[in-house]
Amino acid sequence: MSERLSELHNEQLDERALSRLRWRCRRGLLENDLLIERFFDRQPSLTQGQGEAMAQLMELPDNDLLDLLLARKQPEGELDHAAVRDLLALLRPAPQNSLHD
Repeated sequence: MSERLSELHNEQLDERALSRLRWRCRRGLLENDLLIERFFDRQPSLTQGQGEAMAQLMELPDNDLLDLLLARKQPEGELDHAAVRDLLALLRPAPQNSLHD
């Protein structure tokens, strides 16, 4: 049974579900919008599990979401699970290379 759930979790979101999720990801804070749009540009498809994790993140207030996206905070409580942590790793901007090297 758990193997079947894992398979479902890894199935790709269909076009309609992905479109609805993208619409739901529109935020009131420009910084969040930019990070999320860049993510979707790099990641044209998502699994069911990634979609569920994204939906959980979209329940957060804008400032809390931005703190997670910028790694100023780590997920806590119901958000502290592998799917959300993995998605945040994909959503977060790449670290900048130091000019001092």
